[in-house]
Amino acid sequence: MKISVQGIKVGHYTDEKNLTGCTVILCPEKTVASCEARGSSPASRELILLSPEKQMQEVNAVFLTGGSAFGLGAANGVMQYLVDHQLGYQTPWTRVPIVPSAVIFDLNVGSNTVFPLPENAYAACESAGEEIISGRAGAGTGATIGKWGGITNAMKGGFGAASITVNGTSVDAFAVVNAVGDVVDEKGNILAGARSGGKFLAEQHSWRMQEERLILRNINTTLVVIATNAKLSKVDVFRVAQRGHSGMARSIVPCHTTFDGDVCFVLSAGEAEASVDFVSELGAEAAARAVRNAVCASNNLPEP
Repeated sequence: MKISVQGIKVGHYTDEKNLTGCTVILCPEKTVASCEARGSSPASRELILLSPEKQMQEVNAVFLTGGSAFGLGAANGVMQYLVDHQLGYQTPWTRVPIVPSAVIFDLNVGSNTVFPLPENAYAACESAGEEIISGRAGAGTGATIGKWGGITNAMKGGFGAASITVNGTSVDAFAVVNAVGDVVDEKGNILAGARSGGKFLAEQHSWRMQEERLILRNINTTLVVIATNAKLSKVDVFRVAQRGHSGMARSIVPCHTTFDGDVCFVLSAGEAEASVDFVSELGAEAAARAVRNAVCASNNLPEP
């Protein structure tokens, strides 16, 4: 997929051997950002700056990574890249790049001692462009889904992307899908999720989540970044982030459980005129499509 919001660039670092990686979304100057963390178990850095009442208005990048809390340190590589390119918040003494970051737990599928490092994040920045690779790439390399049925019955998650443009308003969505729940299409049919013996467990049980003993706590997270060319205030961007979670809920069942650490970021990087409600609807739909794209690309499934 090619990014439609001008100035936004995405880059991956992928470690196929150890099943981990990281993804950076580089932002043009004057990008306004906010987010909402709705899951119960998020791991993050600099998210408090994105609260709508905080003074900081501009971000330079968003960093998504594997490696659980260990991976957060890799964000320093993004900061170094930005400093090397003279980007960041200008203080009287030096530039300080603003790089909100969030992680997924992937230490249960590959190596539990290898995680993204600053030099890997720097490499992701160097690779950033307008063409995006979906599937087992970047922060989605070690992602899994359908873990409500236990890790042994899970399927591959991954990194997904989607783009929508209507009457000059563009929205791109990027998703790292590492959820407890199953991923479903628009009609609620399961695309990928908990399965055993070639059959989806949800088709054999009346209700998901009955066997919570099968779920390992704090190892599940879906991360979504929505970028738009609409000119929005920080408060409005926060509202779009809130409703971006609706896109997760349309595509992941169950969503926002006590075992998940779901976060939705929103970036306003343009001058297009559009209402917050219109952008929110496009954003929620793009988020749902990005989630589905992630699992379809990772599991070699046809797009719904």
